[in-house]
Amino acid sequence: MSVHLIKLCVGIDDVQHLADWQQTRMAQARDNVKKGGDKTSRTTHPWHVTRNRPRRGAEVLDGGSIYWVIKRVIRVRQRIVGFEDVIGEDGRLRTALVLDPELVTTMAKAHRAFQGWRYLDPAKAPPDATGSQGGADLPADLARELGDLGLI
Repeated sequence: MSVHLIKLCVGIDDVQHLADWQQTRMAQARDNVKKGGDKTSRTTHPWHVTRNRPRRGAEVLDGGSIYWVIKRVIRVRQRIVGFEDVIGEDGRLRTALVLDPELVTTMAKAHRAFQGWRYLDPAKAPPDATGSQGGADLPADLARELGDLGLI
């Protein structure tokens, strides 16, 4: 049985901004390899570094995704394809969540702020959006306002 993660996407304005940011980070990782750095999956896959490795890692890797909360609304998800150990800037062991490059837009669902990441039960995850259903293409401010009103 798979389980998902949910995480705030701080500093990101919309799904395209997230896609651009991830592409920039992968390009930086490729440049680092060209300069003699270690080759990792981060040259071909987006990633997110976190302090704690999910204890339910096997369940996450069994089809789980990370759901990104952008401006208090779940807007998009990415499948988690692996974990890598990395050393943080503070010299401590961290975990990189290796993500599928495909961003899958979800139906907009309001979500309150929280710190770190949390597990997300698949039954509570918003379904993938198709076309304009579920507010997936709404501007972030409008989606957040509708979420505050309990309409999405």
